[in-house]
Amino acid sequence: MRLVQLFMLAATMFGAAVANASEANLALPSFDLTLRVFGNEMNGADLLKVGMAIAFLGILFGGFEFMRILRLKAHKSMLAISELIYDTCKAYMIQQGKLILRLFVIVGAAIVYYFGYLRDFETMKVLTILMWTMIGILGSYSIAFFGMRINNYANSRAAFSSLRGNAYEVMEIPLRAGMSIGVILIGVELVLMITILLFVDAANAGACFIGFAIGESLAASALRIAGGIFTKIADIGADLMKIVFNIKEDDARNPGVIADCAGDNAGDSVGPTADGFETFGVTLTALISFIVLTVGMVPAPNGGYAAAPEAPAAHATLIVWIFSLSAMMIICSVFAYLVNGWMSRARFGKLARFNYEMPLTTLIWMTSLVTIAATYGISYGLLSHVGGELWWRLASIVALGTLGAALIPELTRVFTSTNSRHVREIVDAAREGGASLAVLSGLVAGNFSAFWKGGAIAALMTGAVIVANQADVMAMMPMTTATFPVHSIFAFGLLAFGFLSMGPVTIAVDSYGPVTDNAQSVFELSEVETKPGIAAEIQKEFGFTPNFEKGKEYLEENDGAGNTFKATSKPVLIATAVIGATTLIFSLVLMLNIQLSLMNPAVLMGIIMGGAVVYWFSGASMQAVTTGAFRAVEFIKQNIRLDGTQAASREDSQKVVTICTQYAQKGMFNIFIAVFAFTLSFAFFDVQFFTAYLISIATFGLFQALFMANAGGAWDNAKKLAETELRAKGTPLHAALVVGDTVGDPFKDTSSVALNPVIKFTTLFGLLTAEIAVQMKDIGVYLGFAFLLVALVFVYLSFYGMRITTGREATAPGKPAPAK
Repeated sequence: MRLVQLFMLAATMFGAAVANASEANLALPSFDLTLRVFGNEMNGADLLKVGMAIAFLGILFGGFEFMRILRLKAHKSMLAISELIYDTCKAYMIQQGKLILRLFVIVGAAIVYYFGYLRDFETMKVLTILMWTMIGILGSYSIAFFGMRINNYANSRAAFSSLRGNAYEVMEIPLRAGMSIGVILIGVELVLMITILLFVDAANAGACFIGFAIGESLAASALRIAGGIFTKIADIGADLMKIVFNIKEDDARNPGVIADCAGDNAGDSVGPTADGFETFGVTLTALISFIVLTVGMVPAPNGGYAAAPEAPAAHATLIVWIFSLSAMMIICSVFAYLVNGWMSRARFGKLARFNYEMPLTTLIWMTSLVTIAATYGISYGLLSHVGGELWWRLASIVALGTLGAALIPELTRVFTSTNSRHVREIVDAAREGGASLAVLSGLVAGNFSAFWKGGAIAALMTGAVIVANQADVMAMMPMTTATFPVHSIFAFGLLAFGFLSMGPVTIAVDSYGPVTDNAQSVFELSEVETKPGIAAEIQKEFGFTPNFEKGKEYLEENDGAGNTFKATSKPVLIATAVIGATTLIFSLVLMLNIQLSLMNPAVLMGIIMGGAVVYWFSGASMQAVTTGAFRAVEFIKQNIRLDGTQAASREDSQKVVTICTQYAQKGMFNIFIAVFAFTLSFAFFDVQFFTAYLISIATFGLFQALFMANAGGAWDNAKKLAETELRAKGTPLHAALVVGDTVGDPFKDTSSVALNPVIKFTTLFGLLTAEIAVQMKDIGVYLGFAFLLVALVFVYLSFYGMRITTGREATAPGKPAPAK
């Protein structure tokens, strides 16, 4: 009961903060106006409808690719394993859906009570917020579910295609599945958001965007954090059996393997898809709000700012420009995908072997260059008549982000590819020094990667500010002063949008990884090569003679490429979150006229506290993985049967899945409440302290995430290198690298990726909380201490409520060990 009261008190503060946010009353301009497009007159609403039509065509293209995968054939033994994995994933997603709905009840109650009762919004407006909150939840959840399903279809098809001896098909199928997810994700997002712009009353549009963003964030946070914990519990539990029992990868007798396959989808497919959907929607929502609230706002006679007569037309023009670029990304991504596919098939289609990373790398760079060219073209067509050189300055800021979306994956490959010098050094270190030196060498790779990628992100942000520091850009936002550089805030928002401007391809190469990982598992779990008369059966039914050894080699090598490109999208999304958080923090400074100074002790304390919370979060998320993996290993060791060839029972496999789900949801709950309470607490203490805390969360979180993601990716592919090129399975070298991989698992797929939604949630929620905290100075400090106490309770529970217990406590300090 006390926990329910705590939730309602927190929801109360949340509702009050949202109610004071100006976006709730944001009125969008009319798009029924004439715009000039390449010298021709067009209606703004018609242009948005064209964008919606392109989004629908993108969805149809994604559906076409989905059907192409579905029509591919595979042996019944492989299809059966895929269906078993799907049943497990479906059960997990249903559990996650129930949890999200419970959270929605709490948020929904806060929305109804505070918007409807305290703020006296009309009933229809409250219902509108609720409806779009649910649409945001369903959007993230449905896209994530679709991504999981198509990847599940693709894994058995990719596994079976390897038997044909055609290396290109092994690469093409996972990429086709990823492209289907990418274009459908962006298409659905655009259809929903353009629907708000065109068909919702302008006075209610701000409320719709608020509800939509809340719903997206709620679903994405739950799916990302819990999915990351789930997948690594299963992965570690399954991998450690290779060392304990010296069994092969994905041994069918291991009850943890099915959970591992489900985890690949829960963490590496569901999480990133929901996260990508939410990131794109929130970034567009922020840009819309920022345009309406700042562009053309001039000093009012009675103080403050008011919209100039020409402001609504400027707002409509810029919003149409943003959505035209968004629709363009679908066209550019599909075009680059088709051209790259034609070129890759001509180059690699008949080769017995090739570097699987090459076609994916070419696709990223081709998409980036095509998108940059289209960005300048559309910007010239829509903005060249507005303000002289404004069109190419704004286009250049977006282009910098698009360049970053290609550059950051390239830097990621330097540290995580199987051809990377860092990855090969981990192998060399493990050969002579075992697991200890392998772990240390991976830490080196992670630290170096954080330096280079952090520097690249800073350089891109600097370039955006330099471009924005021009008279025509500054004139667009008269609120700009030396103290409050509003134009720079807008530049950061456009840079974040640029990072997402090749979204379909970014999602596609990320989704490539879970398909390649599962394809290898499906091959082993189906035990297809051991079935009597299987070669003749495949020849008769499918028309070719299978090559099992070559097929396994293809799948293992392709899994290495999948590991690399799973790693490439993580820093892109992390960078987007941090740049977006920077934009929101500047907005907070502007809104409350905050004067930050390092001479203020509160600022230094806020910076220190932000770092402390990032390190707690990293430990708490890994603690959930560690304890869950301990329970999974404990169960598997007690129930694995190695005295025969019979596969693990469905019941035992399901029990491992249950353990993963239990600890994933428990760990996420502790983390969510603590982060929630910390944000409330620090906002009530002091506004300078809180602003510095937000800056620190973004900064420490960025580097912690980059370090952990790339160290983990390097360890993962060092193990893969030993399994493929070195043919070292079952050796001490392989065992040492498996240890490094299990250390890296929660680094790269739990803590690092979950920092992304934590940064966004903390900053967004903090922005809303800060204003109400300023208004409650009289009792704010007491509320601050109350919520700090709540946060510390859940920090305590995140370890002591999750710690490993065996019934045999470790020897206490100063006491002798028990006699043997």
